Amino acid sequence: MNVNLTEYSHGAGCGCKIAPAVLKQILASETPPFHHPQLLVGNETSDDAAVYDLGNGTSIISTTDFFMPIVDDAFT
Repeated sequence: MNVNLTEYSHGAGCGCKIAPAVLKQILASETPPFHHPQLLVGNETSDDAAVYDLGNGTSIISTTDFFMPIVDDAFT
């Protein structure tokens, strides 16, 4: 079976991200907006990571990236 991975990439084979304006629209549709007193950085700042206060001067930073396929054959 031959699978062309770039068929699943909407950027015509290029690794691409969602445009900032589109991402802002997606995040604005979040209902209800998530607010938590220990969430120091969340969606409202358009950052690429979240920062959560664990207390006693300690925080955890979390980020996730996903990449669309940029080649058809990942093994060569």
